[in-house]
Amino acid sequence: MRDDVPGLLWEGLRQTLYMTAWSSVFALLLGTLLGITLVVTEKGGILAAPAVNRIIATAINGVRSVPFIILIVLLLPLSRLIVGTTLGPTAAIVSLSIGAAPFLGRIIENALREVENGKIEAAKSVGAGPFTIIGRVLIPEALPALIRGMTIAVISITEFTAVAGAIGAGGLGSLAIRFGYQRFRTDILLGTVLLIILIVQIVQWSGDFIARSIDRKRCKSG
Repeated sequence: MRDDVPGLLWEGLRQTLYMTAWSSVFALLLGTLLGITLVVTEKGGILAAPAVNRIIATAINGVRSVPFIILIVLLLPLSRLIVGTTLGPTAAIVSLSIGAAPFLGRIIENALREVENGKIEAAKSVGAGPFTIIGRVLIPEALPALIRGMTIAVISITEFTAVAGAIGAGGLGSLAIRFGYQRFRTDILLGTVLLIILIVQIVQWSGDFIARSIDRKRCKSG
């Protein structure tokens, strides 16, 4: 059985990358919406709606307080409703996306709060509307911090895929448990760990590189 290791690792890697990529896209879309909404609807915000802000903040805190392994189980009926099954990488994307979105929303919220209020006021003074301020002031000014925050989120999603593997999601996490741990295959266990470390390092390096590139361009243009 030793000669099946490359094939097993490749399939586990493929499933993990599939889950991570699509979950990151959906979590980014939902998390960005949540983060922006939290900033603009706060008291004194450009679309102030304190009641809406409190409801969203409470919902985010509630989801974030649930351990991910429990959240996956709670979301199994939703996975079945959306994709028709509770097993496999595609079903896991539902739980991964919803589980990561509140975390990413808070990261985006904190990044947007770093934008100097003076720049927002300057945009208002020339007649810019709320959505213009969001698209041309808030997001561009916070972009390096947003990239770094998204990098952290993608790494967290990668780690979540390993947890999801414990309940049939597939990927490197499932491989490590079913073959590495339960069948005492140390070679597979070490292989999955090394691949996850490699994914995390590549994501971290890429995020840092993009953020630094944006910072350097700003310094040159400034």
